[in-house]
Amino acid sequence: MAEINANIPEGELTEKWTKLRSSMPLVNPANKRSIEIIVVGSGLAGASAAATLAEMGYKVKCFCFQDSPRRAHSIAAQGGINAAKNYQNDGDSTYRLFYDTIKGGDYRAREANVHRLAEVSANIIDQCVAQGVPLAREYGGLLDNRSFGGTQVQRTFYAAGQTGQQLLLGAYSALERQIGMGKVEMFTRHEMLEVVKVDGKARGIIARNLITGELERHSGHAVLLCSGGYGNVFYLSTNAMGSNVTAAWKAHKKGAFFGNPCYTQIHPTCIPVSGDHQSKLTLMSESLRNDGRIWVPKKKDDNRKATDIPEEERDYYLERRYPAFGNLVPRDVASRAAKERCDAGYGVGKSKLAVYLDFKANTERYGRIEANKHNIHNPDKETCMRLGRDVIKEKYGNLFDMYKQITGEDPYELPMRIYPAVHYTMGGLWVDYNLMTTVPGLYALGEANFSDHGANRLGASALMQGLADGYFVIPYTIGAYLSKELSTKPIPQDHPAFIEAEANAKGIIDKFFAIKGTKSVDYFHKKLGKIMWEKCGMARNVKGLTEAIAEIQQLRQDFWTDVRVPGVANEFNPELEKAGRVADFIELGELMCIDALNRNESCGGHFREEFQTEEGEALRDDENYAYVAAWEFKEGVKFELHKEELKFENIKVAQRSYK
Repeated sequence: MAEINANIPEGELTEKWTKLRSSMPLVNPANKRSIEIIVVGSGLAGASAAATLAEMGYKVKCFCFQDSPRRAHSIAAQGGINAAKNYQNDGDSTYRLFYDTIKGGDYRAREANVHRLAEVSANIIDQCVAQGVPLAREYGGLLDNRSFGGTQVQRTFYAAGQTGQQLLLGAYSALERQIGMGKVEMFTRHEMLEVVKVDGKARGIIARNLITGELERHSGHAVLLCSGGYGNVFYLSTNAMGSNVTAAWKAHKKGAFFGNPCYTQIHPTCIPVSGDHQSKLTLMSESLRNDGRIWVPKKKDDNRKATDIPEEERDYYLERRYPAFGNLVPRDVASRAAKERCDAGYGVGKSKLAVYLDFKANTERYGRIEANKHNIHNPDKETCMRLGRDVIKEKYGNLFDMYKQITGEDPYELPMRIYPAVHYTMGGLWVDYNLMTTVPGLYALGEANFSDHGANRLGASALMQGLADGYFVIPYTIGAYLSKELSTKPIPQDHPAFIEAEANAKGIIDKFFAIKGTKSVDYFHKKLGKIMWEKCGMARNVKGLTEAIAEIQQLRQDFWTDVRVPGVANEFNPELEKAGRVADFIELGELMCIDALNRNESCGGHFREEFQTEEGEALRDDENYAYVAAWEFKEGVKFELHKEELKFENIKVAQRSYK
């Protein structure tokens, strides 16, 4: 049985990272020039890692399936990025960010990793400002902050409602500079299909050129997977349709353990599903909960327009249930609360699967402040709303425009309708403190790994983790491994391991075309998504999960006997791309259900209906489940569980309360 070692440094929590950095083996500049690193994915984690490693002198090959690194799904992040800079002088600190993250993740994250993340968070902001990222500023020129869920301080830096896009442009600019200098070789429209292992170590990948269909061999001294999360296992999610699990799943099948696969995050503020025609869902940023108040009618099945329902007949249920945090409770708490209200018959809209997000009160409040600035005393309501609207527009204008384009409703006049949807995956490839998987030389960064968020991610922490891993963690930790690889010559691409891996990838492609079935790839993806959402979604139970496992096993059998993949292999073929990704999603879906069934507790985004408090909150079992579930892949799509015990030496573990 393989052992897992998190390789957490000795010493005080606050000194672990500093001591490790100063004592870690290094690779001298001359040797770096002969070492090649493969980076799969070019979002925030991939672009920042590739740019930084190239700047340090390594030779880097970077791969993405999009036509440009600028199209990575990181651009979709809207609300902001956390950092413990205490610009608001409201009591923030490195420790408070660390504490909020551990508590927000329901005490299911590794202390050492989370503290390191909190430590380097401030550096990320300095780096991005130096790159020219246009973060929002206050009137005096200082960087502005806003609040996000699960915290009582303002630590979220932002660029209107397009923070991810602006941060990615910063990392992309750094990456393009290295490409221009010849230090990074960029491979766009390429998809990784296999990890190549030589003598047990990751030494390269097999990638498919998505334009020509050609399979290519690429060798390196180490491989970094920065390929994002697996939310599209649910079919409908806020992820881009291209987002997939293939790179991570192929690594899993080559020996990299998968950590906590059942931890998926449901985001509370998404535009509700409008029909069967949809292929994805659209997120409304969590930042809107700063100024929007969430409510439902107090009367069941109330079909009146929102504007016709008087104040006293509205239930601001988050403010009622969680007075200390109100509308800014963490995402898992807000999502379950919305589901509970809708299930109880208080939902709004045609589907009754929505709640209101209303900006009227804060628009008026901002308007009164603006009126004072304009020396208008005792302004009437109409003046306040007009002036306040300009403030709201400046803060969230592009988000309001997006909502109007999609729904046809003007959120300045009517409350937004929102409902929870799959957004982020806290699970991912298991990594140690150095971000290395259980395969030596194979690393996972950003959302592709499991490491920093526990069972629920606090808003604005995804961008923080992706950039922390790429800019400030991997450049140090990879040196410890590569310093022992200096005598390793470039692996010849006619090595038997490359030939075998390419043959394996080709065999799967050939099998797709040989099936000649009757059902499209999307048919199977939608069926999988329905099973996952209904039985392993916002709530899970023994009966549903047991049924889901059997249904997914049957679906896998049907897929491999009845899927239809048109076209041929050696050309541009999006249906072939999708087939490979859905095949991996089906296997992953089964593991997610197995993991959820195995974890007999509720924590964060994993809500088992059998384990809840009298108030309907998540009920953890710290005695039996304070561990990371690290799953090993076995032949025949079987999985073996390994456990990494979680020790809390710096935080008192308690029932989460946001009241």
